[in-house]
Amino acid sequence: MATPNYSYEKRQRELAKKRKAEEKAAEKRARKQQGGRPDDGAPADEGEPGNPSTAAAPGQEG
Repeated sequence: MATPNYSYEKRQRELAKKRKAEEKAAEKRARKQQGGRPDDGAPADEGEPGNPSTAAAPGQEG
C-alpha cells in the first residue's frame, strides 16, 4: 500500500484556499464597482433583535 503524500495534499489545500480568496476578492471588486451590494432577495437588517430602531420596546405590542 502506498503512503500518503502529505506535501501534495497540503499544496492542494493551499491552492484551494488561494483560489477561494481570489474569487472572494473578485466579488468584492465587482460589488464595489456596482456601488453597493447586489440584492439577492435576502431581507435587509429589518427586525433584528439587536437593532433598537426596528425592535419593539419591552412591554409594548404591535
